[in-house]
Amino acid sequence: MFYFPAEYFLQVYSLPLTAEVRFQNDYFSEYPEQIRVGSDAYGGLCQRTAVSYTRKSGYYAIHYNQPSTVPPGAILQLNEGAITVFPGEPNQSEQGKVSPIYTVQPNGSLAIPTGLVFIRFAEGVNVESQREVINRAGYEVAQSLDYAPHTAWLRAQSGNIADAIAGITRLEAIANVENVEPQMLMERGLRL
Repeated sequence: MFYFPAEYFLQVYSLPLTAEVRFQNDYFSEYPEQIRVGSDAYGGLCQRTAVSYTRKSGYYAIHYNQPSTVPPGAILQLNEGAITVFPGEPNQSEQGKVSPIYTVQPNGSLAIPTGLVFIRFAEGVNVESQREVINRAGYEVAQSLDYAPHTAWLRAQSGNIADAIAGITRLEAIANVENVEPQMLMERGLRL
């Protein structure tokens, strides 16, 4: 048996008071932390630079069905007011679709996913001929481009922005697909 002096016992078991730790909800857990886009375009003849988007905490975007006036607290409006960026965390009473904000690496510009995904097939492969395969991947054609029939804008059949981003790998696996990228809106910058 071991005996310890009372002072030692009180020192060991008298822990200092600590602040209460509250874990913050991850409102955007269904969204990936990072989105990496870019492909080996043109069969290896030309390497495209890969772009990486990293989810940024402390900001969120609201996608309105109708453009609105600048709400209080907004730090950025895009698409003529249809998308508004706010600091902080969203609350459950927000009107419209809520999405996270991403930053483009390495410069840190804010980027907001819209829910649209651009797809480009090999030259000569018409999007219309691939509509059934696109539908099986969980997407629908939102807009065909007459001037480039091998390309289109797609949206997830669910209409959910997170589903549109999560299914990109399914689109990339379709035969003859050369490029797939989510549409990410950013603030316009002036070139010097």
